[in-house]
Amino acid sequence: YDLAGAATGVVEADELLGRDRVRAGDVVLALASSGVHSNGYSLVRHIIAQAGLSLDDQPAELGRTLGEELLEPTRIYALDCLELARATEVHAYAHITGGGLEGNLSRSLPPTLDALLDRSSWTPPAVFGLLAGHGKVAQADMDRTFNLGVGMAAIVAPEAVDPALALLKARGLPAWVLGEVVPGTGVARYR
Repeated sequence: YDLAGAATGVVEADELLGRDRVRAGDVVLALASSGVHSNGYSLVRHIIAQAGLSLDDQPAELGRTLGEELLEPTRIYALDCLELARATEVHAYAHITGGGLEGNLSRSLPPTLDALLDRSSWTPPAVFGLLAGHGKVAQADMDRTFNLGVGMAAIVAPEAVDPALALLKARGLPAWVLGEVVPGTGVARYR
């Protein structure tokens, strides 16, 4: 079976978020993923098969079975993002799916601005290191395939950073400063 779902909503034009609101000096916040989410499972299955791993294996770095790790439900960000936009000055969001941070965040940028991302601002969850190691997957391929621990990115005004991080912390959603918006050509890239 193939199951798909969709939702449709209505927003007033003056409240619409997106690349038209993004400005140089804005800050990119990372909202933590709950795991692999639903991207890259073809590669995951290939790695498991090639490495001779079992879903019942319990790698020390995971603290649970590989199967339990891979079945961790995808975090849903809708209510957190709605509250964040209501309470602070959010300019755009990017859901980090297949294509990774660079591919997805670039769609939220105007053609004259870049998002400079700081890879040292977080440590990807252990499952990604396990997959990269067993699959001998290059960093560039990991970046393009997986969320690497960032499930959603919010581009906010500089003065909104502290209130946004406090709000997300109060809601139990780990978040951190991931980067900044600078003049450029409309791409997200690592420093």
